[in-house]
Amino acid sequence: MNHLKIISRAKFVKKITYLFFGFLGIISYSFANTIFFGEKKKMLTISKLPITGPWPTDDPFLFCVHHKDNYPQANNHMGPDYDLSERNIGNDFSNLNGWSMYHGDKIPGFPRHPHRGFETITIVDKGLIDHSDSLGFSARYGDGDVQWLTAGDGIQHSEMFPLLNEKDKNPIDFFQIWINLKSTNKRVAPNFSMFWEKEIPKVIKYDSNKLKTEIQVIAGSFEKSNAPTPPQNSWAFDVKNHVNIWKIKMSDKAKFILPSVENGVVRTLYFYSGGEISINKQKIDKMSMIQINSFDSVEISSLNDENNILLLQAKQIKEPVVKYGPFVMNSRKEIQEAFDDYNETGFGKWRWADAGPVHGKKYKKFAIGNN
Repeated sequence: MNHLKIISRAKFVKKITYLFFGFLGIISYSFANTIFFGEKKKMLTISKLPITGPWPTDDPFLFCVHHKDNYPQANNHMGPDYDLSERNIGNDFSNLNGWSMYHGDKIPGFPRHPHRGFETITIVDKGLIDHSDSLGFSARYGDGDVQWLTAGDGIQHSEMFPLLNEKDKNPIDFFQIWINLKSTNKRVAPNFSMFWEKEIPKVIKYDSNKLKTEIQVIAGSFEKSNAPTPPQNSWAFDVKNHVNIWKIKMSDKAKFILPSVENGVVRTLYFYSGGEISINKQKIDKMSMIQINSFDSVEISSLNDENNILLLQAKQIKEPVVKYGPFVMNSRKEIQEAFDDYNETGFGKWRWADAGPVHGKKYKKFAIGNN
């Protein structure tokens, strides 16, 4: 396999700082064309989602992005068998021909980069992701699996998308969500957990017309179905924080009641694919973010087509958030400490031969170092 280009740590820090600072800046911009509906204190706040790039989030969530790439057939090195000369290799978010290389060189993905102070939750519908990190651990997961990584005190990891099919297309479809850590847990030991596809509950609900809605429970619970246990230092670990991450798939014309929540719980729906839905009889087009400014139950109706919705729900941490590059802390001083520590220690030793390792041509899922 051709190795990815390795750069010095100093150059890497400089490069990733510029990339992430610009990239994460998108998170907090104010959306134009925000529309308010509802008779009681703006029950719904509806905003259009950007076609590419991260989506806005509410505390404790920091970041949410949906990657959907239809990669061509693979070459002999698990990269796309395609001319890459028209792409900005190393920073390709072009979606040219329906896919991007991102920060990958020969293989798409995100070669090694550091994090501190939060958690990443990677939910993969289709395709494979190869994980490697500065603790010496590795994993291959996808096609229904979830990885929950606590960056904590600091970790370097890579997330590469190996293309295994040399005869047909190699689609990948996944979400990555960042959830904050409380200030007291921002410097805990890093680790990751795997939630394999068979461990994640999928609850089927039928409405009065026997039309189906499927609720995939990645975090939290729905009725009597509980998601796998989050890492013990996570904000999601304490059930009193009401962290729920669900993927909701609604059949054409189906109806679903989103349950009421305790006062203080923040709920956001991301209607990311399908046709049209309505919430409490207000019609909403796909690629919309819906903030529910109420703690009551709400009725969601699938007006046409199969519709897919992501729910992010939680009580807020309500602490200062300072984000710079790949670090999320509570003060500028702590951000500077994160950069200083990374320059000094690298958050561990990178034992891999290149910056974006992949784990072979065989379709085999595994996790080494899974906690």
